[in-house]
Formats: sequence, C-alpha cells, structure tokens
Amino acid sequence: MQWGVRGLLLAVACTALGACQTMRDTGDAVSSAASSVGSAVSSGWDTLWGTGGGTAIADVKPTQDSKVAGKVIFRQSGDLVHVKVDLTGMEPSSQHGFHVHERGDCSAPDAMSAGGHFNPEGVAHGYYTHPPHHAGDLPNLKADNKGEVHTSFDVSYLTVGSGGSDVAGRSVVVHRDPDDYKSQPAGNSGLRLACGVIIEQ
Repeated sequence: MQWGVRGLLLAVACTALGACQTMRDTGDAVSSAASSVGSAVSSGWDTLWGTGGGTAIADVKPTQDSKVAGKVIFRQSGDLVHVKVDLTGMEPSSQHGFHVHERGDCSAPDAMSAGGHFNPEGVAHGYYTHPPHHAGDLPNLKADNKGEVHTSFDVSYLTVGSGGSDVAGRSVVVHRDPDDYKSQPAGNSGLRLACGVIIEQ
C-alpha cells in the first residue's frame, strides 16, 4: 500500500511536470511565432519605404539683404531621393529657381562661394525631368500667399552618402527669379537669396 501511494504521487508529479514543460514549449513557440511575424512586418515596411536610406539636411540661411530661410531635407529611399523643402521669407506667390550647387560653402554674402550648379557629368543645364541636365537642376519653388514654401518631390538622379551624384557636402541655393530651364549655364534665375550647406546625418 505504501508503494501504491508513492507510485500515485510520483505519477501525479510526472504529469504536472509534463504539463509545465508543455506550457513552456508552447510559450516558446508563441514567442518564436511573434518574432517571425515582427520580422515579416519589418520586411514589408522595408520593401515599401526602402532600407537604410541616408539622410542629409541643409539649414538654409539668407544672403545679404534677403529674408529667405528654412530647411531642406534629402532622404534616400531605394533608387529615389525624397526632397522636402520648408522655407519662409519670400514674396507672396513668387517663383524661384532652386538648385544643388557644387561647393558646400555659403560663406560669401551673396553665396557665390557655393560655385555653379552641381554638374558631375559636365552636361548642359536643362529641365529636371528631361535629361541630360545638371544633377543640381531641381523644380522651381512657388511661394504661397504668405511667402512660404512647404513642398516635397522625388528625384532619381541624386544620391545621399555615396556615388558621383551624392548631395552631401554640396549646397542648396534659392534664387530670386524662376529657372527658365533653357538659358545657359543656370536658367537665368538671378541673384542668390539663400544658401545652405548639405550635411549628411
């Protein structure tokens, strides 16, 4: 009888331990499944938005006798670079040429220290959607009725952080007049109202 009781207790203990192990195994399986789902979701976002894209930012400051200032952000996403522009201090409803320039130097009062348009391929200036054109050729900016610009667009001919068309270490320049996209060498866009060195983050 004594061994019968001991055997019964031993059986109960083994059953409990087995259940605990089963719960532990189930918990591990759930954790593993959650991890797999998380990885799949992450992979989906990476496919949608691109992976490990570089970012570069220009703090745009006014040239002499100008009030134009703000920020321009370049964000690499796959083969595209997303450009986000936020500027103030323009004349209401005005249009302005907007380019990447070859040198990351805005020290001159008129920003001429930034050099000419960024043009690593040595081609003529032109319309930004119809190559060949300068790598620095970008859409004109149009201010709203408060003299502000808040816009964004994508380009396929620039990069951030690598390659011959890398914007990092260059500058962005806002001009007084709109770019006509045909006059050489810079679209007849006039004086430089603002300049910002593009710095990789």
